Amino acid sequence: MLWCVLVLIGGHSEVVVDSSLTRELALAGSSAPRSVLARQALVEVGYVGFDGKPHRGQLVVDRSLAREVRAIFAEIERARFPIARAIPAVAYGWDDLASMRANATTGFNHRPVAGTRVRSAHARGRAIDLNPIQNPHLGRDRLGLTYDPKRPGTVVQGSAVVRAFKSRGWRWGGEWRRSQDTMHFEKP
Repeated sequence: MLWCVLVLIGGHSEVVVDSSLTRELALAGSSAPRSVLARQALVEVGYVGFDGKPHRGQLVVDRSLAREVRAIFAEIERARFPIARAIPAVAYGWDDLASMRANATTGFNHRPVAGTRVRSAHARGRAIDLNPIQNPHLGRDRLGLTYDPKRPGTVVQGSAVVRAFKSRGWRWGGEWRRSQDTMHFEKP
């Protein structure tokens, strides 16, 4: 189900397409109730990849957030902040660890907060995890990763990424008191 296509225009590479699913495919097999699934929108986002080329991917988010997610990613793209890939969690069998290992930026995933029975904001499509390899959950990292603010693709306090989300009322997990989840942004 993963797609990675290089679009050629006039013999020159223009956009690398990392995901081109339909909404139905992007939600297939989710354990979410129908009422939650009905609220989800498939959003195409542009970004600069780690290869320096323009990429296009997709995120599934609550439909009320679709327009601002597009605007946030447009700001991130203008800042040339690199993103590994944006591919819906369905491509990883709804397995959060598998999507993190693939360094996939994802949104909706009907799952609990790791290690609990409490539903994550991802379960409602109101959270996005950005570049999990560069931005681990400090104190609860399940992949043995380290946070290095100097590494490309790492989210840091005051960065264009944090400003793009926070200016629209999103919270950054990197500012949490107990354990910083540097990949995580959520909209209350």
